[in-house]
Amino acid sequence: MPALPLDQLQITHKDPKTGKQRTSPALHPEQKADRYFVLYKPPPKDNIPALVEEYLERATFVVNDLDWLLALPHDKFWCQVIFDETLQKCLDSYLHHVPRKFDEWVAPTPEVADIQKHLHRSVFLTFLRMSTHKESKDHFISPAAFGEILYNNFLFDIPKILDLCVLFGKGNAPLLQKMIGNIFIQQPSYYNDLDETMPTILQVFSNILQHCGLQGEGASSMPQKLEEKGRLTPSDMPLLELKDVVLYLCDTCTTLWAFLDIFPLACQTFQKHDFCYRLASFYEVAIPEMESAIKKRRLEDSKLLSDLWQRLSHSKKKLMDVFHIILNQICLLPILESSCDNIQGFVEEFLQIFSSLLQEKRFLRDYDTLFPVAGDISLLQQASSVLDETRTAYILQAVESAWEGVDRRKDTKDTSMAEDHNWDSNGVMVTVEPASQGPSQLENSEEEKCMGAAAALGPSVSGVELDSLISQVKDLLPDLGEGFILACLEHYHYDPEQVINNILEERLAPTLSQLDRSLDRQVKPDPTPLLTSRHNVFQNDEFDVFSRDSVDLSRVHKGRRKEGNTRSLLNDKSAVVAQRQRYEQYSVVVEEPGDYPGDDYEDEYDDTYDGNQVGANDADSDDELISRRPFTIPQVLRSKAPGEGQEEEEDEEEEEAENEAPKPDHFVQDPAVLREKAEARRMAFLARKGYRHDSSTAVAGSPRGHGQSRETTQERRKKEASKATRANHNRRTMADRKRNKGMIPS
Repeated sequence: MPALPLDQLQITHKDPKTGKQRTSPALHPEQKADRYFVLYKPPPKDNIPALVEEYLERATFVVNDLDWLLALPHDKFWCQVIFDETLQKCLDSYLHHVPRKFDEWVAPTPEVADIQKHLHRSVFLTFLRMSTHKESKDHFISPAAFGEILYNNFLFDIPKILDLCVLFGKGNAPLLQKMIGNIFIQQPSYYNDLDETMPTILQVFSNILQHCGLQGEGASSMPQKLEEKGRLTPSDMPLLELKDVVLYLCDTCTTLWAFLDIFPLACQTFQKHDFCYRLASFYEVAIPEMESAIKKRRLEDSKLLSDLWQRLSHSKKKLMDVFHIILNQICLLPILESSCDNIQGFVEEFLQIFSSLLQEKRFLRDYDTLFPVAGDISLLQQASSVLDETRTAYILQAVESAWEGVDRRKDTKDTSMAEDHNWDSNGVMVTVEPASQGPSQLENSEEEKCMGAAAALGPSVSGVELDSLISQVKDLLPDLGEGFILACLEHYHYDPEQVINNILEERLAPTLSQLDRSLDRQVKPDPTPLLTSRHNVFQNDEFDVFSRDSVDLSRVHKGRRKEGNTRSLLNDKSAVVAQRQRYEQYSVVVEEPGDYPGDDYEDEYDDTYDGNQVGANDADSDDELISRRPFTIPQVLRSKAPGEGQEEEEDEEEEEAENEAPKPDHFVQDPAVLREKAEARRMAFLARKGYRHDSSTAVAGSPRGHGQSRETTQERRKKEASKATRANHNRRTMADRKRNKGMIPS
């Protein structure tokens, strides 16, 4: 007979009150044993004997109770798990208070480490058995009932699953993947719970931005109250408050990474809420501000700042890993596993995600350092033949532009965070101070860690700015040489305050301590001398002594030249002789200047080219342009006829009489003549414009009683009709209109 599942199994037992046999379900509260599970408390941070003894006693109780629970048979175990509230509180207290691997913990005593290791294993085995619905062929729970038991009794929820991943993920990844995968398979309602949890996870990023006084998405819509204190930026807040923010960020990033690394199927739910864009925006705003806040506090607690810098770097790395896991799960893996017909949607999703992140320069730069974007683009190009090359080129160009002005060398110190710590077997960070380092060396190394890779790759300073920094240090420490100050500034990244502080406290780096403090500054030769870098209009001419060795001194004259030399220069016609042969081809060169006697210069009309043909030579037309004009003798060279000379003289006299100008002795011309000329000019202008002057005499007409002519009648009618165009503004027309409508009595 096949065994029944536990949820359907009925057992027969004796009633303790009546002593009779009765049947009840196997999962019943009466089957629960009366046992009280003690709440868990974390181990003491300081190894104080009394606190250690108290912890060992409490942890021993918890370990014994869990070992007893794990030894129960299948039905008794599930009755205890379902109906014992103290057990759930005990397990919840462990998940809540146990130190994480990124928490600081002073090296514990051997007894504390052993009991903590045993307790850690027992809790994990308890949750592992709680997530298994089938232990053997005879001991199992039906999948549907198992999912209802987990969900209705709150044995697992999303916060518990997140804590399980971050606590037990290291070293137990295969078991944990199978465990959480079985939970989500048997009860799909957890996917809905995860979807409802996403706004809370995103609110964590908003809370960090709001606490740091940075501009979040909801900050601008909510005005600040008058009685509310001003929001402090990370640079202004106290050091302990900054520590809390960094620890909170480190806890959040590590938990998200651990969950997605164990259960990558949750990436689809994350991306439904546009998680990639929100993560990149948070990174772009918060991370640079926190880094800057830590760098500005070098002179405070250097040990604490070094620890904060490592935790912040750890958080940056985990944020990048989270983004890469989501991108790999929803885009890249489906492309590698799907056929060519189904990958276009995943390619479009990849391009859409990166297109929305192009303005996040810092995030793109850091992500490209760990996971080169060009490699992912190359994968898309190999997988898809219809890839939009324009969009991919635009994304690659944006990534390259994010690197402008930044050294692209990968700093392994900034990306490997977890390797700098010692971890115990439980995954808890143990702080051990090395005894081999001296105090000064330890402080200097911590300062260098605190400064980070970004400070080491800062821009160099030169010129007037460098002189100002040197003088700033020399004003307080005048006995130091400029060469020594320059070496200190270069080592401490041109921070004069840190240089002065380390010199006064004798905390200089070993390389600087060995230098001579009176070392002078060596002037570096200019790599581009003035003579080789000069550029002007006279460069490389015949008198440029910097570009040629020999100069024709005969062409160089000092002072003012004599007149004889100037005259000889003007009489030099060598240039004219050189051009004679060219102009002889045009037949326009006069052989000798004195061909025409008595005429060294003439300004008469030159008709030399009048006989040349200008225009197209059309054989069918007899145009005057192509017919050669007969040769004519210039008027100056003609001999005058007797009658011709007299006629020309008379014409010239008439023209002079007509164009006779006012005599210079007339101080004022006749006003009547001026008025006549002005009136004539006005009439000529009106005639050109098309206006005709109204004849006032025609309008006036003959005296009354003698009758009026037809012209007078027409002019009067025109004046009456068009007088509105002058200055009456249609008064007569409007008056007639009113009269016709009966508005004015006639």
